[in-house]
Amino acid sequence: MRHKLAGRKLGRRTEHRWALYRNQVTALLAHEKITTTEAKAKEVRSLAEKMITLGKDGSLASRREALAFISDKNVVDKLFAEIAPAYAQRKGGYTRLLKLGPRPGDNAPMVRIELVQ
Repeated sequence: MRHKLAGRKLGRRTEHRWALYRNQVTALLAHEKITTTEAKAKEVRSLAEKMITLGKDGSLASRREALAFISDKNVVDKLFAEIAPAYAQRKGGYTRLLKLGPRPGDNAPMVRIELVQ
């Protein structure tokens, strides 16, 4: 039974899965939109929104916590200087998923995850 087991395994070991999440959140914040599978995007969405909330706080502790997760210092600087202030009046829902249809190779459902403007 899977009671109270949240999250998706995505067919990967834990270390590989967390590396994937970190890379995808970093890419999303750097480029403000990425195309990926629906399952990956749904997992990345919550992590990206937590990073934006840290950016809104703006404290040194929040910056260090973001640096521990996001792999590029320039992206963290962009998060705290540009992205988070844009969402200062918004209480959540910083991302959106747009369905793109199936991927030609394996029919996986693809989506574009982007930051709401």
